[in-house]
Amino acid sequence: MGVLMKKYYLDTSIWIDLFEDRNEPNFAKTEYAIRLIDFVLSNGEIIIYSGIVLSELMSQGYSKYEIKEFWRDLRPYLCFVRPNKYMLGKARDIAIKRNLPKGDVLHAILARENRAILVS
Repeated sequence: MGVLMKKYYLDTSIWIDLFEDRNEPNFAKTEYAIRLIDFVLSNGEIIIYSGIVLSELMSQGYSKYEIKEFWRDLRPYLCFVRPNKYMLGKARDIAIKRNLPKGDVLHAILARENRAILVS
């Protein structure tokens, strides 16, 4: 029986913490994010991401080239996932019913559907 590999879905805020070194006096966000990445890499586990992460990073002013370069050393550990129509509809419904950002709901649904640990 093979070893079950863990997957982690890092939402956009974690990536921005890494891009911008957003440590705060009592909350070392970037430091924690780096530790998580090191843990994932050292255990040969997977980080999943989606188009929503890319869109949100680009809306913060990062180019596709900057993102690709930032992720260059992580490529073997990254896995791109796409939502299907059901997931998109479910995210829209939950966002409306609970007055939540659709992107945040979609991150959660993608993590759940891919059996990944959501890190936000």
